[in-house]
Amino acid sequence: MKAPCVYIIYSSVWDQYYVGSTVDFENRLKEHNAGSNKSTNGGSPWELKHLILCESVKQARKEEFRIKKKKSRKYIEWLIDSAG
Repeated sequence: MKAPCVYIIYSSVWDQYYVGSTVDFENRLKEHNAGSNKSTNGGSPWELKHLILCESVKQARKEEFRIKKKKSRKYIEWLIDSAG
C-alpha cells in the first residue's frame, strides 16, 4: 500500500507492539522483518495489528507521535480492539 499511514505491528517473540508511520507499508514491514530497523531487529516475525490511513505524511507522523506519547500498551490494544 502506497499511502501515508500509521501502523501497529506486533512481535510474539518479544510480546511487544511497535508503532510507526510510512508511505509504503508493505515495504516497511519487509524491512522490519529483515532486521533493517534497529528498534525492531530481533523481534521477527512482526505482524500487522492495525493500520490507520492518513491524508498526508504530516498527519500520519502527528498521529504516530500522539499514540506513542500515551506510552500505554492498554491504549494500543484498545485501538486494535475498537477497529474490529
